[in-house]
Amino acid sequence: MGRHNLRTVVSFEFLRTVKKRRFWIATLAIPIILGIVFGLVYLSNSATSSTADAQKNDKLAFSYSDSSHLISPELAASFGGTAAPDPVAAIAAVKDGKLDAFFAYPQDPTQDTVAVYGKDKGIFKNGAYDAVAKQLLVLSAQQKVGSPQLAALIQGDFQTDTKTYKDGAESGGLGTVVPPLLCLVVFYVTIILLANQMLSSTLEEKENRVTEMILTTLNPTTLVVGKVISLFLVGLLQMLVFSTPTVLGYLLFRSKLNIPDFDLSHLTLQPGPMIVGVLLLVGGFILFTGVLVAIGAVMPSVKEAGTVFGPIMALIFVPFYIVSLVISDPQAIIVQIFTYFPMSAPVTAMLRNAFGSLSPVESIVVIVELFVLGFIALRLAVHLFRYGSIEYSRKLSLRTAFGKNRHVPAAAAAAGSARMAANSNSQPVR
Repeated sequence: MGRHNLRTVVSFEFLRTVKKRRFWIATLAIPIILGIVFGLVYLSNSATSSTADAQKNDKLAFSYSDSSHLISPELAASFGGTAAPDPVAAIAAVKDGKLDAFFAYPQDPTQDTVAVYGKDKGIFKNGAYDAVAKQLLVLSAQQKVGSPQLAALIQGDFQTDTKTYKDGAESGGLGTVVPPLLCLVVFYVTIILLANQMLSSTLEEKENRVTEMILTTLNPTTLVVGKVISLFLVGLLQMLVFSTPTVLGYLLFRSKLNIPDFDLSHLTLQPGPMIVGVLLLVGGFILFTGVLVAIGAVMPSVKEAGTVFGPIMALIFVPFYIVSLVISDPQAIIVQIFTYFPMSAPVTAMLRNAFGSLSPVESIVVIVELFVLGFIALRLAVHLFRYGSIEYSRKLSLRTAFGKNRHVPAAAAAAGSARMAANSNSQPVR
């Protein structure tokens, strides 16, 4: 019967959330905005590509003077340039708009500045003058070298393959860091998207004043656990909706949207860090959910709960203020405090796990801490919800909830439901 009730609660809470218009407005707002941005970027890049092609076909009409004797006349001619017999007259022609540009190459371009004079064609098109002047000098210098290979080496156009070793085995470098960091990304996205729903999940019934009726037919533990499971399912649905436009943009329009081509072959999925990352993610989710649901059980309204909500959410961002210290000196006292302090532990531990500074012993301690405190927080949320369900106008007193007369609220809830039924049956007939 309890399992049936849990399934009923999960189904009801999930469907009630996804059927709300404001849920889909909030959920689809980000994908729609991303789609609009991607569309604008696509159109902009298409227009830029067309303009670039037109500029390639339309050679720049320029003249130049070369005191360095490095410029190749053949290359300059292919770029649309001619040698200027009189630099002063060339500059005057540019000022009068009769010539697009004039480049004055000094005797030693490595020490002195190349003077570029151009006709104003707008902020973006004016950048072509500098690009052409530099490209002409670079290609001419490569011709002087006489070897494409040496020219490429001079420009640093070569690749290296670096391998690092730790404890006698090859380490994967950045490729081993990225996969465990995905757990941290999922944690942030989940908490940010669902934190408000976690807080209001127990407040909604209180504000609607139906908790008295609910608790007469349903176990509080079943109700709270069902709400937590439904929140997790709602989070999965939102992440799926949010990721869809990004995945489609990468697969179908990557080149047009200038999305970097990620080489997934360099990523290394190490079983140990991945398992630790997932356990830290789940434990952190349970802990934050239990704490926020417990706060919702104590407070009489969402407005009053918001005063506590802000500081709780701020705690998950605090570790990023010392992220450089987390990476460079994980044994520092402040890093150790953040590693074991419950509300900052998930983020700090996931960062250290990704960068390989979280030892197996530390991993076990933090994971056990998160799960134990998470389940305690859930049990506390159930207890507080049971005794705070009828506190509609004021915050639940913890002394009352944990005092000697802790059976009174349950009886009051039953009496309250009886009063509601009596009041509904005694309404005067007009």
